[in-house]
Amino acid sequence: MPSSRRIRAPRVVLSLLFAGLLASACAWAAPQAAAPVASGIGAPAPSGVYYEIFVRSFYDSDGNGIGDLDGVTAKLPYLKSLGVSGIWLMPIFPSPSYHGYDITDYRAINPQYGSMADFERLVKAAHADGIKVILDMVINHTSDQNPWFIAARNPASTYHDWYIWAGPHTNLKEKSPWGGPVWRTLGKQHYMGIFCRCMPDLNYDNPAVRHAMISIGRFWLRKGADGFRLDAAKHIFDKLQQDDHSMAIMREDAAWWSEYRSGLDKVDPHAYLVGEVTGSHYRLDAPFVKPLNAVFDFPLAVRLIKSASSGRDDGIGDALVHMQTVYRAAAGHYVMDAPFLSNHDQQRVMTDLRGNLEHMKVAAALLLTLPGNPYVYYGEEIGMRGTKPDPQDREPMRWDISRTAPGETTWEVSPVPMREDVSVQAEKNNPHSLLGRYRELIHWRMDIAPLRDGVAGEYATGNPALAAWRLRDHAGGVLVVHNLSGQPQHLRLRSVGGLHYATLLRSTSAQAIIDGSVLKLPAYSSAVLDGTPVTADTHARRTP
Repeated sequence: MPSSRRIRAPRVVLSLLFAGLLASACAWAAPQAAAPVASGIGAPAPSGVYYEIFVRSFYDSDGNGIGDLDGVTAKLPYLKSLGVSGIWLMPIFPSPSYHGYDITDYRAINPQYGSMADFERLVKAAHADGIKVILDMVINHTSDQNPWFIAARNPASTYHDWYIWAGPHTNLKEKSPWGGPVWRTLGKQHYMGIFCRCMPDLNYDNPAVRHAMISIGRFWLRKGADGFRLDAAKHIFDKLQQDDHSMAIMREDAAWWSEYRSGLDKVDPHAYLVGEVTGSHYRLDAPFVKPLNAVFDFPLAVRLIKSASSGRDDGIGDALVHMQTVYRAAAGHYVMDAPFLSNHDQQRVMTDLRGNLEHMKVAAALLLTLPGNPYVYYGEEIGMRGTKPDPQDREPMRWDISRTAPGETTWEVSPVPMREDVSVQAEKNNPHSLLGRYRELIHWRMDIAPLRDGVAGEYATGNPALAAWRLRDHAGGVLVVHNLSGQPQHLRLRSVGGLHYATLLRSTSAQAIIDGSVLKLPAYSSAVLDGTPVTADTHARRTP
């Protein structure tokens, strides 16, 4: 959404608590480097990583300076080589704005981006490459130029009740959840527009509105979309500042999304729904995880960036376990998280980290070793920067060293000087580049099943420079360890939850080793260790 929204925080994936803690004694083993194959973890599978694309800024296929759907199709080989298994397209519908979050026609393609045939061709090509396509579905509000709202201005129109209008006793000074105005003046009438006057809120107490939005969702599923990112998912009924932390309102929102899910299931029971539920407490977001597949994990994003920036663990493992526990209780089953570092509404993470490449690599490693479906914002993988206002967070993707190279979009000119080495061309053949690190980490997820869908467990390190957590699924278990600091760090390994960790599966540094029962991690490096069941023989070998 545009910058009028204040970012808050959501969500979580779920938990299975691990039993037991075996005492660690000095063990003998030869120093060991990373194993070439993730033994016993599982066959390669989709990474589960989604890639957020602002089509206008991504790739220009026809030379008019504006990115388009054919441009996304042209770059599918790049996305496949990166290892992503899904793309999220920011709004592609007709809209009077550059960002598209105020929609005038929900069943058409923005002509600046191409045609319906272009969309269908993109979906077909993406599916052939094993890449899913989800669309940004903005249904809390429409554009004030939408034909529905134009008709609704007439109180006698059947569309009048599709929107929310002030009555004679309405407090016109009410505030939105982020403190902005709620009511917008239109002649002698006042309508609700909690984001801006150009975005009038729809009235979900009207069955006709609910029916229309379910029908639109079904339309795009039939066109081949694999699901939707649901914009402003918590604000269908959460409109006023005094209601922002109301569990009753959250349950009312969730009830609508249950109805929406049920309606879509008739076309595609496997449609993927991820909600933008901004909040700071998992318990407030929990009602949404039953009707939706996931909600974006805003609280964890704050911890990830803070940990990477400070070089000290901000309780990532504890938060992961807590999130999974709360969400499992709410949904009655394991919930896949949707972690991320930044998105189109926020300052880019490389700017948050003040351009520090090592800190950025650590942030990427933290994100991409979390279970669930991590989201990467386009350009994040090459270190693009951006800050407010919003257009500067949504600048043209840097494909080439030259800004005038074919395919580079030119609709927005960056006010921030860009380094020549921040581009796909400059980084693609350098395994030590940020792009190389993203590619490496995403491919880890293909090989190591618990990184994708593991149940989290805590693993205390006693060292604030180390962040660690356990992940376990039906295929096995792993221990993830990150050195957040610029100095080498050691971790004495111990058996936890019936698993012994003594084999390096992957590491971002060739110098990472296990020496006896001690993991030695160079500065800013990460490792994944295989967990093997503890047996009497294992315990005997670990006893001096």
